[in-house]
Amino acid sequence: MFPELNNLLSTTPDKTEQGTLTLLCDAKTDGSFLVHHFLSFYLKANCKVCFVALVQSFSHYNIVGQKLGVSLTAARDRGQLVFLEGLKSSVEVLFHSQDEPHPLQFLREAGTGNLQSLYTFIQDALKPADSEESPWKYPVLLVDNLSVLLSLGVGAVAVLDFMQYCRATVCCELKGNVVALVHDTEGATDEGNDTLLNGLSHQSHLILRAEGLATGFCKDVHGQLSILWRRPSRSTAQRARSLTYQYKIQDKNVSFFAKGMSPAVL
Repeated sequence: MFPELNNLLSTTPDKTEQGTLTLLCDAKTDGSFLVHHFLSFYLKANCKVCFVALVQSFSHYNIVGQKLGVSLTAARDRGQLVFLEGLKSSVEVLFHSQDEPHPLQFLREAGTGNLQSLYTFIQDALKPADSEESPWKYPVLLVDNLSVLLSLGVGAVAVLDFMQYCRATVCCELKGNVVALVHDTEGATDEGNDTLLNGLSHQSHLILRAEGLATGFCKDVHGQLSILWRRPSRSTAQRARSLTYQYKIQDKNVSFFAKGMSPAVL
């Protein structure tokens, strides 16, 4: 995890909010550093994590995790992390017969967009066993990233329905958290992605939006991060609060600073 980002969000592994949906989005930049932050953050917070990874391999996330102080291999072996490797699983679904329904079964059912098997996988992974007390604080669902489902032919409405079921189970029933990344196709004509992004934005308690600089590439400033806190249950005056910072990604950390306040500029 990145300590500076924790400071901006006013969170620590010992002090976290439950029952929230956090939306991560990136526009004209790579927002995967946010995924790595929340993955390592919740593992260090002793939460049970179900990670639906549709973009990279397990080894990739594990290598980055080790730089941030966590071992995904150890977390998986002790039962804290349930990892669905989309790249590997898609090959199994498409080219091998399955005796039981696979979480990515929708890949074999062209045009249906039925994510029931994926939801069932998440539900089974995070629901505690009735016979014993869970050693973990609370469950967390992490998805990287939802836009891939659209590219695989699932409709935006089906993905929103899927996320609604996940929220009902993880956030409301189990008092856990959901974190999901969505690409922002800013400027491009992509109604499906816009529908997904807008729909999730209205449901989210926290939105982190990473975007590239309007001026183009800069070696000392890699992008801009906007943070929006949304509390639908509160009064109008307290309902939303936002902050914007620029950032630079380093090997094991991310530095944040106010616009125009990069150390390279001062």
